[in-house]
Amino acid sequence: MNGAALRLRPPTTSQHGRGRAARPGAPSGRPGAHITVLGGFDLRVGQVPVAVPTGSQRVLAFVALCCQAAVPRALVAGTLWPEAPEHCAHANFRSALARLHSEGRRALEIGPAEVRLAGGTSVDLHHARRIAHRILDPDTAAGDPERDLAAVDALSVDLLPGWYDDWAQLEAEDWRQLRLHALERLAEQLIGARRYAAAVAAARAAVHADPLRESAQSCLIQAHLAERNPSEALDAFARYGRRLRAELGLDPTPDLRQLVTGLSPGGARCPGHAPATRR
Repeated sequence: MNGAALRLRPPTTSQHGRGRAARPGAPSGRPGAHITVLGGFDLRVGQVPVAVPTGSQRVLAFVALCCQAAVPRALVAGTLWPEAPEHCAHANFRSALARLHSEGRRALEIGPAEVRLAGGTSVDLHHARRIAHRILDPDTAAGDPERDLAAVDALSVDLLPGWYDDWAQLEAEDWRQLRLHALERLAEQLIGARRYAAAVAAARAAVHADPLRESAQSCLIQAHLAERNPSEALDAFARYGRRLRAELGLDPTPDLRQLVTGLSPGGARCPGHAPATRR
């Protein structure tokens, strides 16, 4: 199946991630289901964990990530079992649905031609993406300290780690890019608000997600400098320089070196290496 057709998106109506009108909730007296895809797969109904077979996990996760209100059964079957003949893919899909126990099936509405999340079913990624879009809104400034720290936690987790299906890998990379930009933006906002500990936490989360990303390293160095910790800024720069050279054979850019120029007698050089020369 063409990978371009698998660019899944959460249900939003604006560039800032405001959700559309909510669907009806779970029936009165019955707790809704919650699907976790950040940090690994989990399904809970109310507060009770529900055991889900591996094949059925893939169905639930795929439907949870789809932007469509309803997902055609043929799309699910063809995407999750791309190497199987069509009739076998559909048989695998029916089998995965059949292996869901009654509690697990409460997360889905299953029709003859399509499936969708049941009313009252929540997905942690949808909430985390709303947080990211809120942070990236140019009109948003650093807000409540507890909310901002909760945002760092929400943006620090990979999507379905250890899942190697093409559709899962595509979504994991989209989420990684979104959360990196949001964490860097949050760090900048927190530096501006002089909340340096939270700024360092946001920047370190971005660095942890991608240690070779210079914009994340720049946020961390600037947070240390704003907090008047030049030794930590220089240490962060040196660690990044060593890793960048070891893994990619590159030096930090002049813009990054400029941040720490003058912090040590030898200038902002990677330990053991001369600065890059122009050709």
